[in-house]
Amino acid sequence: MGWTARRIPDQNGRTAVVTGANSGLGYVTARELARRGARVVLGCRNRSRGERALERLLAEVPEADAELRRLDLADLGSIREFAAGMPDKPLHLLVNNAGLMAIPHSLTADGFEMQFGVNHLGHFALTGLLTERLLAAGDARVVNVSSLMHVVSGIDPADLNSERRYRRWTAYGRSKTANLLFTLELARRTRERGMVVAAAHPGYASTELQTKGPRLSGDRTGERLMRAANSLVGSSAELGAAATLYAATSAEVGPGAFVGPRLLGLRGAPGAAWRAPWARDPAMARKLWEASEELTGVRYEALE
Repeated sequence: MGWTARRIPDQNGRTAVVTGANSGLGYVTARELARRGARVVLGCRNRSRGERALERLLAEVPEADAELRRLDLADLGSIREFAAGMPDKPLHLLVNNAGLMAIPHSLTADGFEMQFGVNHLGHFALTGLLTERLLAAGDARVVNVSSLMHVVSGIDPADLNSERRYRRWTAYGRSKTANLLFTLELARRTRERGMVVAAAHPGYASTELQTKGPRLSGDRTGERLMRAANSLVGSSAELGAAATLYAATSAEVGPGAFVGPRLLGLRGAPGAAWRAPWARDPAMARKLWEASEELTGVRYEALE
């Protein structure tokens, strides 16, 4: 049968931040961590949707210790405000889950291409601003949620924001490759500091992620096709979140690991996942790190 959420170890005494926790994989991740005793902070862009998610979580897990904090990963000011508002206490787990997929071209508040800005740069900045709290925990974890779609494209250091030509799926693939390169470099820098940094992907999980791009484009046919694919092929959000929860809690997961569903990478119990050669290039990981520091203005001073 393999690993399931029932095998999550006791999380009492641990504090976790989950981004994009108002729906889908993020909500399930937050709920199951709370069910096992973690104090969970739901980082959500939309306050009303976040409030509904928190109400739902407390209804499903009445004993949960959970709170909502507004976090817009498309705005460095919001990220800094979120980090500054976190208590000056150890943080045991950061799940960088929020993301956008194959949306029409748009820019973040700071002028970054939206998918690269939210999926990678926003989480890079958030993690950097929370690093001291993570290190203070002594046994913290950071989990970056990537995707099998990283196979679509490596990154181009000379065109990180897709300014030369924007193709929505290429931009998405690049942002997911960036998640894996970030994982690789952060794991290298924290390996001797007691922190486990890993990545996970959900396979094909049926969530609103697939339909948002066509909906924003006004592509009703594309939206209907995505909904049909979700119903025919996709697994539930509960099953899709298993890889994230496994990466976040299992003693079997080590620094730099990438995990996902074992059955063709699409569904099933989590285990080691394949990653493209360009997603495990240490030289490119260092280049991306340096560029990300320059773009966001966030330096990981606690690791220097």
